[in-house]
Amino acid sequence: QVQLVESGGGLVQPGGSLRVSCAASGIIFSNYDMGWYRQAPGKQRELVAIISSGSSTHYADSVKARFTISRDNAKNTVYLQMNSLKPEDTAVYYCNARHQTTFRVYWGQGTQVTVSS
Repeated sequence: QVQLVESGGGLVQPGGSLRVSCAASGIIFSNYDMGWYRQAPGKQRELVAIISSGSSTHYADSVKARFTISRDNAKNTVYLQMNSLKPEDTAVYYCNARHQTTFRVYWGQGTQVTVSS
């Protein structure tokens, strides 16, 4: 059974930092591109960042230079370090795993990130 379990969300003040994690089980983690997506109330889910199985990264323009995605294949975990957070970063953040050749996709249940004073 495949599971993606996000953790680390919470409430942070504007300008603050937060790191969210996603622990994967039931998959061969190194064969998957991993991504973070987010969905704010009333908006569509959008891509935040992706890290490939080979550790190449891609970021949405809105988070470049503020967010960093990384992965630890030994721990089957992907991270999203978020710095200089803004109120518009408030959303539910979802972890995504996509197989590098079959493109099979799995989603986590999401973790809430709220940026507010």
